[in-house]
Amino acid sequence: MAINAYGDNLATNGVVGNTKPEVEDKTALGKEDFLTLLLIQLQHQDPTEPADTENILTQTSQLASMEAATNTNKALEKLAASLSSSQEFSTIAAIGKRADLGSDGITYERGKLSKFEMYFPENIESGNIEIKDLKGNLVATIDTQTQKDKDGKDIEVKKSGVYAFAWDGLDKNKDPVEDGTFRVSAKYVDDKGAQQTSRIGAYPIESVRFEDGKTYLKLGSSYIPLENVSEIY
Repeated sequence: MAINAYGDNLATNGVVGNTKPEVEDKTALGKEDFLTLLLIQLQHQDPTEPADTENILTQTSQLASMEAATNTNKALEKLAASLSSSQEFSTIAAIGKRADLGSDGITYERGKLSKFEMYFPENIESGNIEIKDLKGNLVATIDTQTQKDKDGKDIEVKKSGVYAFAWDGLDKNKDPVEDGTFRVSAKYVDDKGAQQTSRIGAYPIESVRFEDGKTYLKLGSSYIPLENVSEIY
């Protein structure tokens, strides 16, 4: 037989949580307490020396102020909840638009692959991804058509969309580079023969997720906090 912390038989009474019953907060006076004290004061005043009218008016004014403050707090709570809900719906409306993270950089660490994702708004006929140092010097290029999946099979990068790439840290002479931050962009020809460009850090918004009071946008294969997005267009 299972008994919870309050002596309830879980087999007959169902699952009962361990949450303690709510205890009314008596550490602060509410408006009802304030009014009760005022009435008791008036009932027990000395008829020969009645309470000061000015004092009664002051106490009544305090009671009115307390009630007004309570009503204001309730109104502000409702307004905050309404604004939060409104923001969530406006974020959902951003699905299908593009989000910019405000950065086109990746970090390379010796001996590790630098993985990143690139969004191509148009279909791709041919092109290269360019990796440059922070001074704008070309360090390496990656052919968009020579990508492989995790099983080593060739990936056809033809249609528009988000594709995953990896850089091994070798420069155009096949020499290893030093650890650091590098900028990544792409120049490619679309299926109509037009020259196009793209860069990492800008992706279409595929979905929106709300978790623990925070909003996340699905950009590529990752969910990114809304606060990390610099622009939506």
